[in-house]
Amino acid sequence: MKIALATRNAHKLEEIHAIFDFQDLEICSALDFPDLPDTLEDRDTFEGNAIKKAQELCDATGLMAIADDSGLEVDALDGAPGVYSARYAGEPCDYTANNEKLLRELADKKNRRARFRTVIALCRPGKEPLTVDGKCEGVIIDVPRGTNGFGYDPIFVPDGYDQTFAELPADVKNKISHRANALAEASRHWKEIFQGLDAG
Repeated sequence: MKIALATRNAHKLEEIHAIFDFQDLEICSALDFPDLPDTLEDRDTFEGNAIKKAQELCDATGLMAIADDSGLEVDALDGAPGVYSARYAGEPCDYTANNEKLLRELADKKNRRARFRTVIALCRPGKEPLTVDGKCEGVIIDVPRGTNGFGYDPIFVPDGYDQTFAELPADVKNKISHRANALAEASRHWKEIFQGLDAG
């Protein structure tokens, strides 16, 4: 059984490999198909983007494919940056600029509640897409802290912790993150598919 991961993001690949037990699956990624064009992420939901990415890779390779779409939802900003998290400050993706823009927009806000959210889509040839999602609740702080991780990690403190995602050891973050929770759901719901036991 072979599965393709619809990402060329080295950080994301590292996290997924560290978190998820793919059992006896042979894993490849979009990096193994350099001629495939990037998916245009033009859907207005995480679910829509994840399904589109997985379906395009599945169609192009004939393999079972998994894709995720993730982002930060901030309550005081009505869920923004949401699906625009990676390029919140504009093109190209600039993590520092994204963080600076977010902190500027929250400067006069008392409500700092936010969550990281991940939706994972599984597409198989001739089958309807399946999705699971996970989230990690927390707060946005005023000043970035830490050098681990990427994206909004330096300004996000998960509930129950005093450190930001960028300060926490990778093994701790990988147990509590939105992606960890979504992958746990994927493992639980799709175990038979990954083991080749579910032909339906």
